[in-house]
Amino acid sequence: MHIATKFNLVLITIMSIALAGAGYFSYNLLQKNAKREVIDHAGMMMETALAIRGYTVSEVRPLLKEQMQHTFLPQSVPAYAATQSFEKLRKNPQHKEYSYKEATLNPTNPNNRTTDWEDDIIRAFRNDKEKKQIQTIRDTARGQLLHLARPIQIKKESCLNCHGRPEQAPETMLALYNSRTNGFGWKLDEVVGAQIVTVPISVPHTAANKTFINFMLILVAIFVFIFITLNILLRRIIIKPIIQMAKQANDVSMGKMSSPEFKESGKDELSTLGASFNRMRRSLHKAIRMIEDKNPRQR
Repeated sequence: MHIATKFNLVLITIMSIALAGAGYFSYNLLQKNAKREVIDHAGMMMETALAIRGYTVSEVRPLLKEQMQHTFLPQSVPAYAATQSFEKLRKNPQHKEYSYKEATLNPTNPNNRTTDWEDDIIRAFRNDKEKKQIQTIRDTARGQLLHLARPIQIKKESCLNCHGRPEQAPETMLALYNSRTNGFGWKLDEVVGAQIVTVPISVPHTAANKTFINFMLILVAIFVFIFITLNILLRRIIIKPIIQMAKQANDVSMGKMSSPEFKESGKDELSTLGASFNRMRRSLHKAIRMIEDKNPRQR
C-alpha cells in the first residue's frame, strides 16, 4: 500500500470522526437554541398580554366608566383587550399560529370556554395552588405547538362584582351576554382559568435545521479543501522527493553512478536523508574505484 493511500485512509477516518462529532454537537446546540427561542417568544407574549391587561385597567377603563352605566363595553375588560390585541397579530400570515387565550371553565364570553386539553391545564393549577406556570408541547395537524400557561386566580373581591352572583352583576353586562349562568359563582382565591400562550415550534426548528445543513455543507467543503491541499503538499514535499531518491538508489544498486545526486535544499528530515544518501553514494563510488585500482584486471 502506497504512503499516500495510507495517509488518505488515516485522514479520511479522522475527518469522518470530526465531521460526525461536529454534526452531533452542532445539531443538539441548534435544537436547544430553537427551543429556548420558542420559550422566549412565549414568555414575551405572556408579558405583553399582562401589560395590555394592566394598561386597560389603569388607562382605558376609567375613560369608559361613565358610558358603562348605560352600555356594557367589552373593551373595558382586560381579558378582552389582551385577546383582541393578539387576534390583530394573528391576521399577519407569518403570525397566524401564535395565539393568546384566557381559557375559563365557566366564562362570561363563550369564546373563552376551555377545550379538553385546556381543562387539564386548569385542573393541574387547581390541584397545586403553588404552581405558577405550566409548559406543554402538543402535536397537531399544523405541527407541534408549545403552550405556556399561568393560572387565573381570583385575588380581588372587586372581581366578584361581575362574577359572583348574577344579581350583583351590572345589568348592562347581563343584557349584552343575555345570560345569568355563564361566568358566575366564582370564589375568592379560586383558580377559574388559565392564560395560555401558543407558539409554533416548527418555525424556529425549521430555521435551526436549515442552519445545521448549511453549517455541515460548509464544514464538508472545508474538509474537502483541506484533504486536497494536504494531498498536493504531501506529493510535492514528501512523496516526490522519496520517489526521486528511490530511483537514484535503484540506479546506484544497478551500478549507474552517472545519475545526478539528490538535490539538497533546506534542513528538514528529507534534506538530511538526501545528504546522507549522497554521502553514502560518494563513499560507495570511491570504494568501488579503490577496488578497481587495486585490481585492474577486473575492469
